[in-house]
Amino acid sequence: MQHLKYEYRLYTKFRTKVIPMSDNKFKNPWGDDQNDINEVIRKGQEKIAKLFGEKPGRGDDNGGGFFKDGGFRLRFNKNILIICGVVIFVMWLSTGFYTVQPDEEGVVMRFGKYTRTSPPGLNYKIPNPIETVTPVSVTRINKEEIGFKSAGKTITSKQELLESTVAKESQMLTTDENIVDINFQVQWLIDDAKKFLFNVRDMNTENTVKSVAESAMREAIGLSHVADVLAEKRSEIEQDTKALMQAMLDNYEMGVKVIGVQLLRSDPPQEVLAAYRDVQNAKQDKEREINTALSYRNDIVPRARGESEKMLLDAEGYKNMVVADAQGDAKRFLSVYEQYRNAKDVTRKRMYIETMEEVLSNMDKIIVDKGTSNVIPYLPLSALNKEKEKVTEVEKVKEIEGK
Repeated sequence: MQHLKYEYRLYTKFRTKVIPMSDNKFKNPWGDDQNDINEVIRKGQEKIAKLFGEKPGRGDDNGGGFFKDGGFRLRFNKNILIICGVVIFVMWLSTGFYTVQPDEEGVVMRFGKYTRTSPPGLNYKIPNPIETVTPVSVTRINKEEIGFKSAGKTITSKQELLESTVAKESQMLTTDENIVDINFQVQWLIDDAKKFLFNVRDMNTENTVKSVAESAMREAIGLSHVADVLAEKRSEIEQDTKALMQAMLDNYEMGVKVIGVQLLRSDPPQEVLAAYRDVQNAKQDKEREINTALSYRNDIVPRARGESEKMLLDAEGYKNMVVADAQGDAKRFLSVYEQYRNAKDVTRKRMYIETMEEVLSNMDKIIVDKGTSNVIPYLPLSALNKEKEKVTEVEKVKEIEGK
């Protein structure tokens, strides 16, 4: 190694860096192939010289030539520095291109201050550290779980939901001072990327959207009765909670839009669940008995009203019939009376014959001549009673058919 000579000269701003290498004093201790290596080095030095516009050749320290004492000397002039600066500046500017994904918006900040929001696609900004861009997903549906924690698992049954319940979040008070367990889910998305990034800052242990959702649900539950919460008005409570959430988030100018609120479970606390179910069963029995009574009333009352109307119509018809018969009898009597006044004997005899005809027409008769003797009168009472019973049965059948 003693045959190698390296000289490193470090100059200040106006000096150059010289790395001389002696060809005639360098000897390869391993063989005679060193000349080939020197030839390769020389050709490389010539290419470097051509690159910087220098002619290869020998020179001294006072500025002559590119090589000195078998080595090379690299000199930088103003043109080279300008070219290098321009290349570096262009490369720096080229780093300003960036791409925003289709479901995102890019929030561009200049020295930390908001300047604009870039749309999806290829965009450009002043490179770092002047401008920076923060991508924000504006179409992804985010979910918040209140009253339970799924820990990334898919809950498929009510029992799994019950096991993952967080009592501190789920227990809420109704307006009639009853406690209910509420598990619900909120879906939301970012509506304004600028407001979402700059107007509200979430803490590590607190989510603003989740806190707003819990507060809105507690207000909606506090204005409702326990029966409404557990069964009757769950959909109304969901809509009220969504409206309250949106109003609070808009007041915060958070840039968040609430998509929906879904009640997954609303039950009494587990400690009183059995008693509550007994009360609900009693209420159901009460409702069933009331419905049975109403059904009987709806059946019997219309029927009674119909029968009442029928009786009134029958009475009205009977009245009209009796009045008409009476009026007819009166007119007939007056007509007969006029005839009687004109011909008393004839009229009397005719009335007698008509009366006997009316009386005897429906009777079994045996006519006996006055001159006939030795005839014993016989009255069959048993046959007459049987005939009377038959007539009574026929009248009853006719009466039933008439009804």
